Amino acid sequence: MARLSDLIIGHPEVTSFKELEELVKHLGQSGEVFMEFDLKPDYRDTPRKWEWILETAFTKGLEYD
Repeated sequence: MARLSDLIIGHPEVTSFKELEELVKHLGQSGEVFMEFDLKPDYRDTPRKWEWILETAFTKGLEYD
């Protein structure tokens, strides 16, 4: 299972929610089955519905836009 906190820590080059969303899409596409959203991303552009957006991005992978 992937954790959002591990993803953020492992990719310090990601500096915006939009970049994080792309990273989550790739993770979902790579075959990872479960993702735990264990913390709220601390980016300026993090939207209110961040969990829903990241869950959809993870589930649909690169097909999601």
